[in-house]
Amino acid sequence: MSTTDLAPTIVCHKCHALNRVPTGRGLSAGKCGKCGASLATSDPVDIDGAMLNRLKSKDTGAFIIDVWAPWCGPCRMMASSYAQTAAQMRDRVRFFKLNSDDHQDAAASLGLRGVPTLIAWNHGHETGHQAGAQMGSQLTSWVSQVIGPN
Repeated sequence: MSTTDLAPTIVCHKCHALNRVPTGRGLSAGKCGKCGASLATSDPVDIDGAMLNRLKSKDTGAFIIDVWAPWCGPCRMMASSYAQTAAQMRDRVRFFKLNSDDHQDAAASLGLRGVPTLIAWNHGHETGHQAGAQMGSQLTSWVSQVIGPN
């Protein structure tokens, strides 16, 4: 049995508890067993280095991290498309944001060459890395491509 056949382990973005969501059920149906928060991210969630490490080491669900900076024009331009894509894909993928200025060590651990950078994980592995701003259908297509069918 491969890791893709198992119910994914989802880290709650509120309390960092580990949860299982049965395969085939949307994330919106899942609630954290510890704090009761929805496991879906209808809006992108700001994370810090500790949450990034927890996601990378424990989470086997699908998620995207937007590494950005407040001074970055393309980052600010992409923000609304990123939020729209998060709302659109909330049952399949979780969306996070990491401020590279506030969390420099965490951002440096990702091997970035610039911001914005999108990084995708699924089944416990990095599945995509995209530098530069992505907008609208281009962003949605990229997410679908790197996450694959769920």
